[in-house]
Formats: sequence, structure tokens, C-alpha cells
Amino acid sequence: MSNPLPVETRNTLLVPQGEFVLQRNPRNDRLQAWDAADEFLLNHLDELQLLSRHGKLLILNDAFGALALALAEYPVYSWNDSFLAQQALRDNLVANGYPAQQVKTNAGIDMPSVAVDCVLIKIPKTLALLEHQLYALRPILHHDTRIIAAGMARNIHSSTLELFESIIGPTTTTRAFKKSRLVLAERDHSLTDGDSPYPDSYELEVDRCYRILNHASLFSRDRLDQGSRLLIEHMPVDARFRRIVDLGCGNGVIGLVAAAVNPGASLEFCDESFMAIASAQANFKAAFGSARDAEFRVGDCLQGIDDLSQDLVLINPPFHQQHSVGDAIAWRMLKDARRALVAGGELRLVGNRHLGYHAKLKKLFGNCEAIASTKKFVILQAVKSG
Repeated sequence: MSNPLPVETRNTLLVPQGEFVLQRNPRNDRLQAWDAADEFLLNHLDELQLLSRHGKLLILNDAFGALALALAEYPVYSWNDSFLAQQALRDNLVANGYPAQQVKTNAGIDMPSVAVDCVLIKIPKTLALLEHQLYALRPILHHDTRIIAAGMARNIHSSTLELFESIIGPTTTTRAFKKSRLVLAERDHSLTDGDSPYPDSYELEVDRCYRILNHASLFSRDRLDQGSRLLIEHMPVDARFRRIVDLGCGNGVIGLVAAAVNPGASLEFCDESFMAIASAQANFKAAFGSARDAEFRVGDCLQGIDDLSQDLVLINPPFHQQHSVGDAIAWRMLKDARRALVAGGELRLVGNRHLGYHAKLKKLFGNCEAIASTKKFVILQAVKSG
């Protein structure tokens, strides 16, 4: 009797390149670690036999490593702004029999500087990030470089195609496959005008005036978002807060203000986005120069921070990951915050009222107090018991 053909499950990707087991990060067995656009792109590459084992392949925004894993036999460099996505790639490589470092990844915000033969782009949620990436690609594209982007059709708009046309060159799209499309672009080397407009900045006036710099992937790049403003207006001030963490710091504006109103405190800025940490570091230096020191960590929540080491943790948690909405990352942040706080240490959080963070805080800390609220947001405080 012949062996039965493998059956695709929620964790098993079947594509021409092989059969691969994939998990998301944070793990969520209800959601796949790839989408139809990944499948479409991998099938397209196989049908046209576009890749060579001697060519250089660059992959951008590969959410959980599906593309890089399926193409790991080729010389691949995977660029991603998300540390969690990079960790998912490493975990998925190991789970499929590869070394964790089989695929090269970035350790900062810079793109590769050497010419590449093929570029695969998963279209990001942030149009600004795509714009920045297309400008950054220009110097490393030669005349024969293949440029293929993929995304779910609902996320590919006329503005998306206009970016490819104006920055890279002639652009076409394929017919839909499982509600996904490919964007095929050709480099027009006569297009040389313009540079990436990122990072950009805005002026923020709170206790004083700050110039806030934002790299391309950041949320609310042109103004302070309402949630952060509310948290800043209710920033805790106390001499006992000697060690403060801005967790999920984004551009660092919350931690920056916390440092200003708690002058005796040391600050830690933590985020899973490389561009967020680069922004926070630039903003803190612009605000304080060499007068204040702070630590900046790209990682998974409070990874690398000791238990029972922090007096105050400030959080404006995300409620989405890539194109998916959920609270898995927020839940992880809250549990890590409790671990890192000293007895009597405080967590202060701003969140959308409807997300129910008060229930999570009561479960974790045994207490939760609403400090302030608006129609949309609420400020919550939880104190770690002794």
C-alpha cells in the first residue's frame, strides 16, 4: 500500500518546495502562521523557476518565516522590523530540521547594502514602511533583479501600486488566488528622484517642547496618539520609582516624559520593533543629551530584565499583530510586567475601554484601579503585592 499524501493542517504548510510545520509567535493554534499570499508567491516562484542557488534572495516582512523557511535552501536574507517575527522564523527553522541561523536576519534597521537578484515583499500594514523600503531597495537592484510583492487583495490599494510605480518602475498585478494577489515590479533606473521621507518628526509640548522622531513602521507618526496623551497626563510621580520601564515603548514618548518628571529614575525602553527602539533612543538623546542614561532593548517583552527589579512599568499595549487583531501580545506584556516588578511596584496602563484589561489585571495582580478615563480610553493601575 502506498503512503497517503500529506494532509494540510492549520500548522502544516504544503507548497511545491515541501511540507513545513509552522507556528506563530506568540503561539496561537487558532491562527495560521502563513496566508494565501505566501502560498501564491511560493507557487509562482516554483512555476517560473525564478530562483538560483547562486543568486542572492532578499525577503521583506515575512510575518512568521513561511517564505524564508520554504526557501531556506537558497542564499536568503530576511529583513523584518519585528523581533517576534524573527524569533518565529528561528523557531520554525529548528522545528523543520534547520539550524536556527540558516537564514540571515537583520539586527537593526538598516537594509542590506549588496546587490540582490530577487526581492520578495510581503506588503506591510503600514504604507509608510513600504514606501521607505522601496526607496531603500533602489541602490541594491540591478537590471535583472526580480521584484515580487504579495498580499491579501484587501490590503493592496491603488496607493500601494502607485508607490511601486513612482519609486521602482512599471508595475502589474496578477489575478486573485484565494483572495490574494501578487504585485510584479520592474526597476526603471531612470527613476532617481526623491529619497525616503522617513524618519519624520513632530513637535510635542507637554512639560516642555520635544521634537519627536519616528521611523517608518511606527504607529501615529505625525502626532501624539490619544491613549499616550492620557497616560502622560496621569503620569505617576514618586521618589520611590527609581527604576522605570516603558514597555512596548514605540517612539519612547511615554518613557521620555516619565524620565522628565521622575528625575532620579533610571529608564528602560523595551519594544519588539527595531525601528521603535531606534526612534526611542534618538528621542531620549535629543531630550537629555548626556545628562541622563537609559537602556534600550529590542526583544520579547521584558526579556533580559531580572525578576523583582523594577519599580514602575508603563504600558500602552498593542491590540494587533501584523494584520491580525488580538490580545496575545498584551497578555504576555502584563505577565512579564508582574514578574519584573518589586513587591509594591506599580503597573500603569492605558488601553481602549472595550478591551477589558481590568479583568486581566485583577486576575494577575489581585487588584486594579481605574485612575482616569475618556469615552475611548482608560488608565488602569495595578500594584504587586508583597
